[in-house]
Amino acid sequence: MKLKLLSSSLHLFLLISVFISDGIYTVYSSRNLLRTTEKVSCPMNFQFMNYTIITSRCKGPHFQHIECCDAFKEFACPYRNYINDESTDCLTLMLSNIKLYGGYPVGLFSSYCLLYGKQLSDC
Repeated sequence: MKLKLLSSSLHLFLLISVFISDGIYTVYSSRNLLRTTEKVSCPMNFQFMNYTIITSRCKGPHFQHIECCDAFKEFACPYRNYINDESTDCLTLMLSNIKLYGGYPVGLFSSYCLLYGKQLSDC
């Protein structure tokens, strides 16, 4: 009886070990993939832009998502070619500057206004 239990435990241990090592290998390889994909610097300077379109219409503490997204799109649509270019860091820079100058919570615009990677396709 003890031998059968030991055999079952050993089989389970080997099965779990293979699963875990495969999981570690997958995570490790995906991390390497992410490191090799670097973004090109954005040719637009979003640091000194006028964000009044957004800050005058999108106010807290209870942000109205429709009003905020409309203001966001009004600001961002002229730059959609830069923002939609996934090889650059334009979208990240623009969103961080909007958060900085407007004091908005993290993810307000990226969660509600930019859905599922479509970004600004409906300008």
